[in-house]
Amino acid sequence: MNSNRNERKGGVLTEVLALKNITKDYPGVKALDDVSISFEEGEVHALIGENGAGKSTFIKTISGAIKPTSGTIAYEGKEYPYLEPKQAIDMGIAVVYQELIQFEAMSVADNIFMGVESESKGLVVNEKERCEKAKALLAKFDCDVNPATLIRELSIANRQIIELAKAMVRNAKIVIMDEPTAAITVSEQEKLYQVVKQLKADGVTVIYISHRLEELFEICDRVSVLRDGQYVTTVNIEDIDKQDMIKYMVGRELSNAYPPKEPAQSEVVLEVENLSGNGVEGINFQLHKGEILGFAGLVGAGRTELMHLIFGNAKKTSGIIKVKGKEVHLSSANDGMKAGIGLIPEDRKFQGCFIDKPIFWNISISDIDHLTKGGVVDQKAEMKLAEDYKERLKIKTPFLKQLTSGLSGGNQQKVVIAKVLASNPDILIFDEPTRGIDIGARHEIYLLMNELAESGKSILMVSSDMEELLGMSERIIVLHEGHQAGEISKAEFSQERVLSFASGI
Repeated sequence: MNSNRNERKGGVLTEVLALKNITKDYPGVKALDDVSISFEEGEVHALIGENGAGKSTFIKTISGAIKPTSGTIAYEGKEYPYLEPKQAIDMGIAVVYQELIQFEAMSVADNIFMGVESESKGLVVNEKERCEKAKALLAKFDCDVNPATLIRELSIANRQIIELAKAMVRNAKIVIMDEPTAAITVSEQEKLYQVVKQLKADGVTVIYISHRLEELFEICDRVSVLRDGQYVTTVNIEDIDKQDMIKYMVGRELSNAYPPKEPAQSEVVLEVENLSGNGVEGINFQLHKGEILGFAGLVGAGRTELMHLIFGNAKKTSGIIKVKGKEVHLSSANDGMKAGIGLIPEDRKFQGCFIDKPIFWNISISDIDHLTKGGVVDQKAEMKLAEDYKERLKIKTPFLKQLTSGLSGGNQQKVVIAKVLASNPDILIFDEPTRGIDIGARHEIYLLMNELAESGKSILMVSSDMEELLGMSERIIVLHEGHQAGEISKAEFSQERVLSFASGI
């Protein structure tokens, strides 16, 4: 057994939470099928599985967001058929979601104590005392953020710490962390790991959900695996390796996590000369036909801003953009598409697709002109196009008229990619292509990217995942505070070299 595991009550590990025979049915879908998993006091317990495996349904059952169809929840020895959201909060169950729900125009202290004052008389007396209490709480997490700072001014990592502070002020006993490192840098990850270890030292049970399997070995005690809504296994972290995790998750082995590809051709398809605007300055590079060119940098370095500048979503202040040797003037996304550039944005839900529209509609919308005859959309051709991309990208859905919001994160990302590919661009921008996506879906997207590159498409890829960046790119351009800090060839790839440029060293 892992020596890091907390032992309680005379050396006996104490069960604090157990979900027993939980089933959750939706029309046509069994999201959870007779799942039983228990959690111990003061452990960090990973929950892993592919998108659509049932992880979200599982944590929503714990937090009271949904009621199971059958089964029971045991908390501190008492059984319940289900939990209400307020009941779960009062019991000490807190969830830090991947997409943080915060009051961005309010201060750190206001966010931490939101809702506490009205329920706990005298807990907060005045603004000064509230800030002092917030500062003391944040110090516990080694966070020196000023409590008067507005939430919108913080990094994602610090915003996550604020969520944890909110949980602690409510005396949380169980904290569920949903993809906490998906949007933060390598250096910020280390800070988060220390926070998790501190929670564990305080006897808090952490349920940790992540698609970055390598980080589980850093902080977790046990790992439970779900696949297709069913429980697979629970294993001590010291008794499993990454390949075994993948095999449990996908039901098969995945060789070559980053599949090899043919080298790029010599033809230059995109030239950026001294480009400035949208927070970046003096950017210079060339993109070759069939190349995957990676872009690295810390949060705020200007990677996404540069991509929006190249696509036409933002206006340049100076510099030149050439596509296939011809200068282009881009002042809108439509201009970018006409120039043969396609953008798969970082935020798939709000920028990449229309989440409340059907899958077929999202896929066909970028090619709607070609599907329209005499002002009327050819519905047969539209469905054929959507069906072709469904098969090509292996989008898992029972029917294409389903709303896109009902898909898992990985399948939503495939819909976004299909939507962009339908406009047939020669240059593709992948901004964080696999953020929040499971290992199986990642592998499929990597294979697709290589297939596109080998068919003559060219790719600009922004990624905060160091392994992904080094594994998929042929060259890497590193940005630091809006400036081009360096360019690294494949032969020179190393994490240390990337981080050195990214840190401005």
